[in-house]
Amino acid sequence: MLNLTERLEPVLAIAGANAHDVDAAARFPAEAVEALRHSGLLGLTLPPESGGLGGGPHELVEVLSALAGACGSTAMIYLMHISAAMPVAAAPPPGSPGLVADMASGRVLGSLAFSEAGSRSHFWAPVSRARRNSAGIVLDARKSWVTSAGYADVYIASTRTPGADTVDLFAVPADCPGVEVAGAWRGMGLRGNASTPMRFAAEVPEDTRLGGEGGGMDLMLQTVLPWFNLGNASVSVGLARAAVEAAIRHTSAARFEHLDESLSSLPTVRARLAKMSIELAVTTAYLHQAAGRMAEPQDDTMLHVLGVKAAANDAALGITDAAMRVCGGAAFSEHLQIDRYFRDARAGHVMAPTADVLYDFYGRAITGQPLFDAPSAAKERA
Repeated sequence: MLNLTERLEPVLAIAGANAHDVDAAARFPAEAVEALRHSGLLGLTLPPESGGLGGGPHELVEVLSALAGACGSTAMIYLMHISAAMPVAAAPPPGSPGLVADMASGRVLGSLAFSEAGSRSHFWAPVSRARRNSAGIVLDARKSWVTSAGYADVYIASTRTPGADTVDLFAVPADCPGVEVAGAWRGMGLRGNASTPMRFAAEVPEDTRLGGEGGGMDLMLQTVLPWFNLGNASVSVGLARAAVEAAIRHTSAARFEHLDESLSSLPTVRARLAKMSIELAVTTAYLHQAAGRMAEPQDDTMLHVLGVKAAANDAALGITDAAMRVCGGAAFSEHLQIDRYFRDARAGHVMAPTADVLYDFYGRAITGQPLFDAPSAAKERA
């Protein structure tokens, strides 16, 4: 495995030092993102021949879990860059021959622009449709929940193929005329990741498409979904671990002076800490097993891709809630930062594909039903 410590530690120090302010002010973690640009970690999973580090699923789990424990917003920005970079590496747009190298080096920060209000958590079924003109492709899409909106250098945007019920992905530079942030971001958690709506009313060359015409669906499901779900699960585990560690520290140090005992001397507190730790250990083991299935695919790899995000999201909800309860007023008053882990953990559960949608997909898979509706079918069912 890659030795990531030297690259990761400076980023963690900067992200952790600014995390409280990023959360309180709901500001983009510019310092941590700049550190990521210089660390080489933006190319973690990209091929060495393009300047990347050639890492795989296990390395992604390591980096994202650690980042989430330092700053959830920074971790999500990083995850969305990786999720955008992987389909670019899999199907480089001919008109942007240096894009993979630029994303690997840190010169270009990427993000996904998939979600639309009309198809909500069904991220694979955009309702916007591109059209052709004499110069190329005209995008006409209103995207919601675009992480790093206004800060990314390139957006991988989805749209329905001109004249067909298939999906295309385009690499759209941030400075392309007609690309603009279309709202403000104020969330319960992950308050610094700038997940605002965007408007894409842009003309782009046809050679900015990733892969062949109509190939966007396969890229979404075969490339984006596995890396995003594994990474999102890693963020959930990192937040849960930070909450467990903070709860153990606080309950071990805080005392009942009249009894000369720590909070952790209470059997009820110890039992809850034990349950949190066991659930964290179980979920971490499943996360590493899912990473192994992606690294060396087996017949049940897709089940792990579907299950790992849902399981980790739910575990993070329960663990961070338990941490709030055992730490009581000290957690509620924010100085332990457990409240931040609690709020940040709620985001993963509702990110498309949501945990509940993934449980449905998992159920479809184990009962032999099709996992995903095509855009035309989704339209008919709506």
